[in-house]
Formats: sequence, structure tokens, C-alpha cells
Amino acid sequence: MARTNGKSEVDPQELDAAHELPASENAEDDTVTIESPSARASAENSELQKLRVERDTLIDRLARLQAEFENARKRTAREQQEFREYAVADAVKALLPTLDSFERALQTGSTEKSEFRSGVELIYKQLQDSLQKLGLRAIPAKGEPFDPHLHEAIEMVETSDAADHQILEELQRGYKLKDRLLRPSMVKVARNPKH
Repeated sequence: MARTNGKSEVDPQELDAAHELPASENAEDDTVTIESPSARASAENSELQKLRVERDTLIDRLARLQAEFENARKRTAREQQEFREYAVADAVKALLPTLDSFERALQTGSTEKSEFRSGVELIYKQLQDSLQKLGLRAIPAKGEPFDPHLHEAIEMVETSDAADHQILEELQRGYKLKDRLLRPSMVKVARNPKH
């Protein structure tokens, strides 16, 4: 028995002509052409020009992407800062009815100074101070001109005692948290037909 190296021997005449690689398109151009130096230089200049245009395009694209990234970074930093500044807005807004209740309780007609009233006034003052440290500010209303961005008109009152669109009475105090409106003031506004 003859030893083989594991490869089957193929008879060259048995090869399938349909599965052979096709001849190259440039079969007739198998001859080597020699280019002139000026033709080669113009081809190199053309290639160099294409590479320069591609480089300039890529540099421009890089600069735009860097600017876009920088803008996104600044926008994210600004949004995070705003989030930190106004993260307490919901908590403060939830405390506003409590503040209103304190104000109403202290406005009731008890003229005598009792220890209980003094305690309530002290708690109210502490709550106000704590909220002011967080950036809460009351919106001035009574006697001010009506501002639809800060005030909510509940009633228009015909009067000649006040200027037109002047706030006569504050029904519910409005508040701002830093520069953001938290709740508008509910007010009665004067309508003066003479003005």
C-alpha cells in the first residue's frame, strides 16, 4: 500500500472548467506600460489634491464635532446647576399652604398676647426664615400695579379711589423661588373708569 500525505491527488484533466476563476479583464493588457514622468507627476498631483480636500473636510468635521461636544457639555452643566438650584421647589411648594394657614391664624382678631400666640408667631417666623434661606421670596402685591406674570386677578373692582389696574387687596400671597415663579398672588384689581 502506498503512503500518501493525506491529500487526494487530482488529475489536472478532471478539473471542472465552469468553476475556474475567470480571466482578468485586462488579459490583453498584461504587457507592462511605462508611463512618462510628466504623466506620473500629474497623476500624483491629482491624488495629492484629492487627499488635501479629504483632509480639509475631515478637519472641518472634527472642528464641528468638537464645538458640538463643547456645547453639549456646557448645556449639561447648566441643566445640572438649574436642577440643583430648583430641586427644593416641590418641597417648598408643598409647604406654602402651611405658611398660609399660619398667616390666617395670626390675622385673627386676638388682641391679647398669650404664650400660645407667641409660640405660634415664633414657629411662623422660624418657618419663614428657613424658607427665605432656600430662596423663597414673597411677591409684593397691595398697592402695586397689576402684573399678569406675577399676579392672578380674581376680581375687578370699580373704584375712583385708586389708579386703574392697581392692586387693592391681596387674597393669597404669591411667592418666587429665586427667580422662578412658584405661585402667583391672587388679588383684587381696581378698575378706574376715569383713567
